[in-house]
Amino acid sequence: MTRVVLADDAVLLRTGLRRVLETEGLTVAADVGDAGQLLRAVADHRPDVAIVDIRMPPTWTTEGVRAAAAIQRDHPRVGVLLLSQHLERREALAVLEHRGAGGVGYLLKDRISDIDGFVAAVLRVATGGTAVDPVVVAQVLRRPAALAGVEVLSAREREILSRMAEGRSNAGVAAELHLAERTVEAHVRSIFTKLGLHEEPDSNRRVLAVLTHLSGG
Repeated sequence: MTRVVLADDAVLLRTGLRRVLETEGLTVAADVGDAGQLLRAVADHRPDVAIVDIRMPPTWTTEGVRAAAAIQRDHPRVGVLLLSQHLERREALAVLEHRGAGGVGYLLKDRISDIDGFVAAVLRVATGGTAVDPVVVAQVLRRPAALAGVEVLSAREREILSRMAEGRSNAGVAAELHLAERTVEAHVRSIFTKLGLHEEPDSNRRVLAVLTHLSGG
């Protein structure tokens, strides 16, 4: 059974999310109102996923992002799903680029109108996948590096990219598709080249490739 820790300073929203998740069969191990309580709850309960509001007390700025980064560092198998009232592009990239073995996601609160879709996103992140709001994807990809869409990729490359979006490493993709790891590495390099994703000090090509896949572009 999927175990969740919720962190949001808004009691009504937190209570509503808990009710939705428990109705759908997930276990909410804890729901808390600030980043310190979140980190303690994750350490105590070791959930499959932490759902984290970006802005929490005491400053209501980036406490949630810092807590998410700490979870990724100290509990790399715990998925992190960020919720935000507004798009925070830099914060989105910070969390998306530093994922561990756990999944990662970024959803905008005002755009969550489909309960089934929200629960599916939580489950995807809990099992190592990626769930990012299309608006976030569009903003993150608004850069010269992402020039091409996935239609330029071969069928095998698209298959590999879809596994990358599920959180698989090159070794994991190789094992699942019964390919040599060096073959997967060659395909990944080809994906980067075809999508126009060159090595840059301030970007993570793997994240940008996955976001291109998620955008359907």
